[in-house]
Amino acid sequence: MRALHAQGLTGKGVSVAIIDQNLVWPADHPEFAGKIVQYRDFGTDQPANSSSMHGPAVASLLVGEGVGTAPAARLYFAAAPSWNADAKNYADALNWLVDVNASLPAAEKIRVVSVSAAPSGEGSPFTQNNAAWDAAYQRAAQAGLLVLDCTSNNGLTAPCYYDLADPENPAKCTPGWPGMEFVPKGDMAKRILVPTSLRSQAEEYEQGRFAYQFTGRGGLSWSVPYLAGVLALGWQLRPDLTGPQMMDLIRQSATEREGVKIINPPAFIELVKGID
Repeated sequence: MRALHAQGLTGKGVSVAIIDQNLVWPADHPEFAGKIVQYRDFGTDQPANSSSMHGPAVASLLVGEGVGTAPAARLYFAAAPSWNADAKNYADALNWLVDVNASLPAAEKIRVVSVSAAPSGEGSPFTQNNAAWDAAYQRAAQAGLLVLDCTSNNGLTAPCYYDLADPENPAKCTPGWPGMEFVPKGDMAKRILVPTSLRSQAEEYEQGRFAYQFTGRGGLSWSVPYLAGVLALGWQLRPDLTGPQMMDLIRQSATEREGVKIINPPAFIELVKGID
């Protein structure tokens, strides 16, 4: 990713969005200070000067200055509580993003929404208003927004981790987590594997106390903003391509290992450059 950033591919000019747990607001962590265009809270009921663990982490993995995949992208952030198991908060947040997007000029439209949660589908920890999320998801898709979530029915990512001795080589990424390797099967085998472990993310529980956390085993939560950022680099080059077109290129450019596809950002960018 840093090699792509050095080439000027940083997501500049691309708008992205996140629905996740709350941040300190106004956002001041050095990883993403000044990068959030709009922030709105949908029911977390948390003080503005405090933050969750999850929100800063996913924001930094997407637009972080040092750890993000698209450090120059514009971020819209909707805070929603995952701890109350009510999908309505997430649905309200997504509907808000769709409405905001409708008012934006063509060059500033939000292209992708990163949702490190599963507000619906089999195995969802959300026990209320799952249909509300499904309806909002369909509305967003019809409006041209690519929504990346962790649901069993719509999720597009699975975990892997890189070889510490050769971290730039996707072919050496191992499916699963360190010490918990597995080969995805069934529908999971159709997903794109993204490095989620051995990763550093921003941390700020109290305003002004900037820190980082290191995750030895990271879940799907870390895969979604990473993928969203890689897509943003593609849109920087080709803003005319749709979300489904970009995901097709992600799949075509992926490195195959043990029957699964591992994300390969440089190969993806080369495919994007070659589209007529």
